[in-house]
Amino acid sequence: MATSHVRRTTVAITAIGAVLAPVAPVFAAEPPRVDLRADVNRDGRVDVTGTTDTAGEDRWSPERGAVFLPNIDDDTKRCKTVGPGGRKLSDAELAVCNDAADAVVNGAGDAADLARVRSVPVEGVSGSATGSLSVVAGGRKSRVFLKRGTGWTPVTARTRLTAAELRSGVELGVEGTDVIRDTAVWDGRAVIRLTVTDRGRSASDDVTLRVAPLLTHHHLQQAQQVMVTKIPGREGYARRQQAFVKGLAAEAKASGIDKPLVTFEKYGDVWAQDFVEPGYVSMTGPGGRRQVIRVMLRSAQADRVAGRELFEKLRGNGVGVVQVSGVRDSEEWTLNSMGNLETVPPYAHGGRAFPAGRIIMGERKDSGSRPAQAMRTLLKSQGFQDPLLLDTSWLHVGHVDEFVQFLPADTPRGWKIGIADPEAGLKLLRDAQRAGHGRVRMFSVPGSEEAPAPKETIAQALASKWLVADNVLAARRIKANLAVLQRETGATDAEVVRVPALYTRGTEEGERGDRVPRLSRLGAGDLPVPDVVREYGQQKQLGGPAGRAGRGTVMTSAYVPGAVNGILLGRGRYLAPRQWGPVIGGKDVFTAAVTAAYTREGLKVSYIDDWYTYHLGMGEVHCGTNTLRDASGAWWKR
Repeated sequence: MATSHVRRTTVAITAIGAVLAPVAPVFAAEPPRVDLRADVNRDGRVDVTGTTDTAGEDRWSPERGAVFLPNIDDDTKRCKTVGPGGRKLSDAELAVCNDAADAVVNGAGDAADLARVRSVPVEGVSGSATGSLSVVAGGRKSRVFLKRGTGWTPVTARTRLTAAELRSGVELGVEGTDVIRDTAVWDGRAVIRLTVTDRGRSASDDVTLRVAPLLTHHHLQQAQQVMVTKIPGREGYARRQQAFVKGLAAEAKASGIDKPLVTFEKYGDVWAQDFVEPGYVSMTGPGGRRQVIRVMLRSAQADRVAGRELFEKLRGNGVGVVQVSGVRDSEEWTLNSMGNLETVPPYAHGGRAFPAGRIIMGERKDSGSRPAQAMRTLLKSQGFQDPLLLDTSWLHVGHVDEFVQFLPADTPRGWKIGIADPEAGLKLLRDAQRAGHGRVRMFSVPGSEEAPAPKETIAQALASKWLVADNVLAARRIKANLAVLQRETGATDAEVVRVPALYTRGTEEGERGDRVPRLSRLGAGDLPVPDVVREYGQQKQLGGPAGRAGRGTVMTSAYVPGAVNGILLGRGRYLAPRQWGPVIGGKDVFTAAVTAAYTREGLKVSYIDDWYTYHLGMGEVHCGTNTLRDASGAWWKR
């Protein structure tokens, strides 16, 4: 049988002495023909009769090669979230439990997560033939099971295959015990060897698999479920935030999302975008269907307790959680929020292809601060979405979702870049002032006894000591980032959607300062807010040396609620933060301009009020929500 396999044969050598008379020649038995196969062409079956899974089985590439899953979900919900006597488990204790933590196949759901490997029936072996199995590379991060009858047995050094099993062929199941975290430690490969010994002769065959890459979602994948934090209580901030959650549920349903919201209710961290990045691993299962494990990638912020709810609430059948360790204290807290991780949809340009999309993250070039090295190493080590760093020095929070997004489009590329446009925002104000509307209030948001409405006018905003300068700065920085994106992706100017926006440093004194002066300036200084909102906007961004801007850097955040900081709920549905801009002739000029920008791209825009719940905390709708998206596509195909 001619194959591309690498075979190893050991031959017993016998010394033959001199003979006095001729005798009939003695021929040694042929070594057994060993052939181990995996799903090299990724069609969901292991071909043991043809040759579709033979070519290239000893190599692995993004386009071809057998895949196995890091089996880090908890299909039977056996992982505990509290210790004996209700003791709080440490983060490490929470993370160590999953289906791959034991040498047991935990039911049918767990068995479905095993990649199949089969041996071709070995012909002509004697009744004394035996087979052994070993993992000759990647054994520390992978486990092999042998199917016997209706059950699965872990393969060990003592496992032996009988002659009957060799003649009929065996089925193996392979799982990974972790994702790739650093290719310098493990490149994700597992090499499995079958050795057959019969009548003093041995032969072996290897097959190579690679663990599926952990991938983040992009906006060409349909939203299937929305996640948000829900704050308990009946007064002040809680009441407003619950109204936001209710409105979000209605918008999701109107967009065709049937699944109810996932609500985080335990830790009160309203920034649901920031403590987790939903991702996935997948391989092709029986019938060509994708076998998927969702992976919740926890932010690299050790003191962000909200990430614990990922283990306590979400981990289960088909859902795992990954957290990194080794984050240094000097690595800036805010840059490690997951709002600072977005994904460019699939593209190929300049000799590089990203069939699963490419990650972008913000760094502060002015101060040299970057997201945690441990997280960047993990993401790069997947080998598919090599992170591209953009400059967010000019943003107080410093997240890429504050100024850029990616929108589905009926173009050969399939998507366009949505970018915040401060120049367009300033033009809206100047045009209104020239038309005689300078005395119109800048913001139309209604006030209340606890939170008086902002009183500044269009003329006062334009006369501000800093507003125009801040937006000239923002426009320059955004243009520089856009140039990087266009250079890397090949996107043309015609593939850029410009959305009106305005930014501000927030105080007349010229310092970003804390969150409270900004609230006071807008007339809402007494609004009750939970500590986590205050902490996010005040302490964490400025709390340590790595949180400081570079010398002379002005840091800003959205002045008018940032429209690009919204949610793509469907290919044709976009949810933006309500603009609350100046109302002239019965029309909010910012809402009209934002709606026009998205409508031109075939999107139906709806709005949700996030002024008091997120905007004043220097975030928007996107910052306060998250989405689980369809992962049924083949990540190795564009």
